[in-house]
Amino acid sequence: MAAIILFLVAIIGVFALRAFNERMFQEDRQERINYYRNVYLKSDAWKRKRYVVMKRDNWTCVYCGERATQVHHTRYAKYNIGKEPIEWLESVCDSCHAKQHDPKF
Repeated sequence: MAAIILFLVAIIGVFALRAFNERMFQEDRQERINYYRNVYLKSDAWKRKRYVVMKRDNWTCVYCGERATQVHHTRYAKYNIGKEPIEWLESVCDSCHAKQHDPKF
């Protein structure tokens, strides 16, 4: 009987630990998203990088050829926000950028 109780306690502990880890992961992810949106995208470093990308692509959307107004990250440097290489960025128009983030658009 004691073995069964210990087994059940261990199972409950595993599930509790998984739930805790998931919550911590989500909180960490949300912090990174908030920093990215509210700090990094407003920084001078991002503005310089954005200008370099737009100039490289001749202010033209790489998908449709229209005038580009935004820069899209093809990949993200998960724990190195702001250290993404220029090759991971591309100039896009509003509608193509929306399509990149929501293919149903």
